[in-house]
Parts: sequence; structure tokens; C-alpha cells
Amino acid sequence: MIGTIFDIKKFAVHDGPGIRSTVFLKGCHLNCIWCHNPEGISPKVNLWYFENKCIKCHKCIGSCQNNALSIQKEPLSHIKIDTEMCSNAGACVAVCPTGALCFDGRTISTQEIVEILMADQVFYEQSKGGITLSGGDPFYQSDFALDILKSCKNKALHTAIETCLYVHSDILEHFIPFVDLFIIDMKLYDTYEHQRYTGVRNESIKFNLHYLADRKVNLLVRIPLIPGITAKDENIKKIAAFVHSIRDDIKMELINYNVLAESKYRIMNKSYSLLHNMKSFTQSELNHFNQIIKNEGVHVLEEIHLD
Repeated sequence: MIGTIFDIKKFAVHDGPGIRSTVFLKGCHLNCIWCHNPEGISPKVNLWYFENKCIKCHKCIGSCQNNALSIQKEPLSHIKIDTEMCSNAGACVAVCPTGALCFDGRTISTQEIVEILMADQVFYEQSKGGITLSGGDPFYQSDFALDILKSCKNKALHTAIETCLYVHSDILEHFIPFVDLFIIDMKLYDTYEHQRYTGVRNESIKFNLHYLADRKVNLLVRIPLIPGITAKDENIKKIAAFVHSIRDDIKMELINYNVLAESKYRIMNKSYSLLHNMKSFTQSELNHFNQIIKNEGVHVLEEIHLD
């Protein structure tokens, strides 16, 4: 089966137990204003331009048969990409001597992915690790994601999936036999706040968490800490209480704000909706948030890291 990805991260240690390889699938049903992987929101493969790498040789312009590239002189000279004209043929990427032009993803088969993943099998075995599907959200390409997981289970690999759970439960049911760990990204408890900041309501997300908990699958619930939005005492308290109410053995983890995310938006020529120069939370602040979760009777994984 064929699908689109934007990265395969090897030797990952924060996407499940042990040493892992994480496959990032393109496409997401949510549109979080703080998204740390904005290249994963669209299922389409797009052309990126890194102005700081460009030596202004303009070989790319002559290579494009669709005339999708032009010189933009104001305010500073740079290459402008006409996304409507671009067909992703890749001639411009091939002729660029400095890597200033590249694609934010690629089409790949299940077989190719599994071959890449199996190259590190010895590290998975020694560390009790495995593979993780992330994104975007893997459920956006649910057939492709399921095909990868089935192939990995056929190789006896430990499997995990990182998801916001915005998916129909009928689809979710097919995944349960092939996933050893569901890592659930739960951002906001309040339905209207969730819709305001992510573009969708969260009733189905809560239902699906219940659905998985009732089936006794292995669950980890994460909260991404976004200053002034998700990182509020009341929000963290409500999520923790909800998690404890559906099953008392589910662990939780906090993900600190990633200050590097803003740079991706500049590369993509997109505006960043959060305030500029926001900072990650201090260890003291993280301890405070962790204690709120503990007070609700939930076990916390306290190794704090950037997503």
C-alpha cells in the first residue's frame, strides 16, 4: 500500500518504551493553532524554500517547466513559489546546489517503511522498544497506517500509535489487535475551547477514550502544554479527573511547549497564531502541573521533554 509521510525518526526515546523508530504520517483532521509539526497537517506534499540556504544562483527557476518559481525582490530578494502551479516534479530540488528547496514529505510504500524499520530490529530487542506511528495523525491515512501496523506485528515488533483519537470508533476497532500502546494527545477538556483552538469538537475524542479503556488496551494520555491555552490548572485538573474516572490505571504525561515550532511556520510562509518568543515551562512550573494530576489519583510519567 502507498501513503505519504514527512519523516522517519530513528532512535526515538520519547514515543513509547525503549528505543524506537517513529514514522510521521501526513494529514490531520485537527488544525491546532500551536501545531508543532505543521508540515504534517496537510496530506499533500509541498515544496519548501529555505532562504538562509539560497545562494541566488536561480538554477531552480530555469528547471521548472510549470513556471512555478519566480524571483521576488521585495523586501529582500528570494524565490517565490506559486503553489497552484507547482506539480512537485522535483526538478528544482534536484538542481539546487545547497538544499534550499526540498519537499515536506514523500510518497512511500508499506514495504519500504518496514524495510527501513527492520534495519534497527536489534536495538528494539535489546531495549524492549519498537515502532511508533505519529503525524499529523495516523488515522487521517487509516488504511495505510493499519497496513504498516499489521506488517510490523507480523515481524513481532512492539507497536504504538500517537493520535488525538478524532476518528470513528468503527475504524478504531480494527486497530486494537495490532497496537500495543495507544498514546492519546488530549489537549482541552472544554468542548467549546477545543473547537476554538483545534477546529473540531471533542465529544468523539472523549467517547473513543472510553471505548479504548473499556477494551482494556494499554493507554497513555498526554497533554501538550501551551501557555495560556492548555496549560491552565483547571484544564489539567479536568482532564486528569476524566482519565481517572474511566480507568484508574491509565498513566498521564505532560509535554512541554516546544519553542522551536515557530521557525517552521516562517519556512512555510504561514503566520504563527501564538505570541512570539513564548518560553517553555520551568521545572518548578512542570512540578506544579504534575501535582495537579497526582491529586486526581493519576500516575504521572515525570520525565519532561520537548515533543
